[in-house]
Amino acid sequence: MNIGSGPAMPSAPAETGASDGIRARLLTFSYRGWLFSCAAQRIDELTFRPVVFCRHGSGGEESRLPPDTDNVAYGSEAEALRHAEQQAMRWAQDRSSSEAR
Repeated sequence: MNIGSGPAMPSAPAETGASDGIRARLLTFSYRGWLFSCAAQRIDELTFRPVVFCRHGSGGEESRLPPDTDNVAYGSEAEALRHAEQQAMRWAQDRSSSEAR
């Protein structure tokens, strides 16, 4: 659902269906002109991987951010989701800093 006149939050592309271990996006937010949708992907019974999708606030195509660290396995869904949120914010800061130059 899109509230207001802005673009919709990033949605789940087909490649991230339940078979990919991502059942639902747990956190969506906007930051520095970008819209983010974060989730924790189950790797196995004990670990989760942070997943971040983004779309520019002015519209455009949704994309999945690449892992930002070699340690992409976390012991809980909450830890992976927290990392996804931090990754999204760092990613947006990097882009807004380079645009300001």
